[in-house]
Amino acid sequence: MLDFDTCEAARRRRDPAFDGRFFIAVKTTGIYCRPVCPVKQPLTRNVSYFPSAAAAERAGYRPCLRCRPETAPFCPAWKGSQVTVERALQLIRAGALDGGGVEHLADRLGVGPRHLSRLFERHVGASPLQTAKTLRIQRAKRLLNETDLPMAEIAVRASFGSVRRFNAAFTELYGSPPSALRRQGSKGIAGG
Repeated sequence: MLDFDTCEAARRRRDPAFDGRFFIAVKTTGIYCRPVCPVKQPLTRNVSYFPSAAAAERAGYRPCLRCRPETAPFCPAWKGSQVTVERALQLIRAGALDGGGVEHLADRLGVGPRHLSRLFERHVGASPLQTAKTLRIQRAKRLLNETDLPMAEIAVRASFGSVRRFNAAFTELYGSPPSALRRQGSKGIAGG
């Protein structure tokens, strides 16, 4: 745990570098907050500092509804959302969205589909479906560059539902069908 003076200085500055490293409990309100909480600063004599949200709750304080300290960086809930996304990414890489939808994936992770989409937006910056599509295209592009497999076989191995979807996804992203990329790749190899 950081010393009182360090915590006090960080609280007064609302320093984001300390967000999640300690929690501020206000004796007069019975509420605990993050160092970045935008509410009016309490008097120093009314403040206690705790190393975790759990420690503040054990001491009888309840979480602030404004800064939501239970979701601060480095706290279990924050790590939990990141872990959920990491687990989802592993499942997507293993093909979880190749046959089923986001609802099925969310169910496997024990969360709702809307919540999973929000977590992806926050941590990945894209939806689970867009992430899966990008991974499929990357897999297909590697197969295009590294093998002489027919397009239908690449579509199957990259987990596209059909050659038509494979061609459409490639054309949307690269502006040309996969066969054109394969031709460019072979010319680049022969010419280089």
